[in-house]
Amino acid sequence: RDGVTIATARALDRLCGLDDRTNTMRVGFIGYGNMADALACGFVSANMIKFTDLTMCNKSNVERREAFAKRGGVVAPDAVSVAKSSDVVFLAVKPPYIKSVLEEVYGGCDADELKPKVFVSVAAGVTLDVMEGVWTSKNATPPPMVRVMPNTPCLVGAAASGLCVGSTCSDDDRNKALALMSAVGVCKVIMESQMSALTGVSGSGPAYIFILIEAMADGGVRAGLPRDVALQLAAQTFYGAAKMVLETGEHPGVLKDKVCSPGGTTIAAVHELEKAGVRQAMMNAVVAAAARGDELAKLS
Repeated sequence: RDGVTIATARALDRLCGLDDRTNTMRVGFIGYGNMADALACGFVSANMIKFTDLTMCNKSNVERREAFAKRGGVVAPDAVSVAKSSDVVFLAVKPPYIKSVLEEVYGGCDADELKPKVFVSVAAGVTLDVMEGVWTSKNATPPPMVRVMPNTPCLVGAAASGLCVGSTCSDDDRNKALALMSAVGVCKVIMESQMSALTGVSGSGPAYIFILIEAMADGGVRAGLPRDVALQLAAQTFYGAAKMVLETGEHPGVLKDKVCSPGGTTIAAVHELEKAGVRQAMMNAVVAAAARGDELAKLS
């Protein structure tokens, strides 16, 4: 599947048996920073799971562990404990630690214990081959692995994510990860070779949009608007324009042309944007981020 809506995620719930509360999927997090917390809260808010179905380990942040436990989640002492007690395990540590965490899991769990589990990495630049290599380098079969690239709007349930699957992933394994990620936004299934391109568009993309919102608000201030008014209008304009693209299905160029009256204010503004090379700069930004993603993947 290319992606799913929340409604489709519900169908995936049924496919994976997640709507049967006697067979609830348990989700674990190895590492629990802001992104992991946003994902966990998103899963709970979308009624995919209950907070009591969550387990995590985080050795570096006592306050986060205490807050997690107060909400009903289980705080485990280590990565092995999370892996043993979870059906889907999110690898949410920093990229340099992914391999060592998986080595810990490999050493502490039997192959039969890991076979029904799905490991989902949200670490940028760490390839499926590197993760599976923890097992294949020892002539062992790796558990199902999924690589996901979310973005920061998952903090508000509006992520644009992509995922690719490892060599031992079944359709059911993929659908579990897809249903969970679709609970916090949109998720597309892609090939791993496309992951850097996705990073350039959606992984890094929020930063480009934040710059443009800030610039538009600054322009509004320069033209005479109060800053708070200009900022809200600029952000809402981006939101509304994006909503039109998604809901009408019309090409952005067609929608742009509908705003541009002959000799009017909008075409004058668009002319300035074209003279400044905004379109080219945006394309270059995406390509640069994708190229850097490729570089990081080679270092992993």
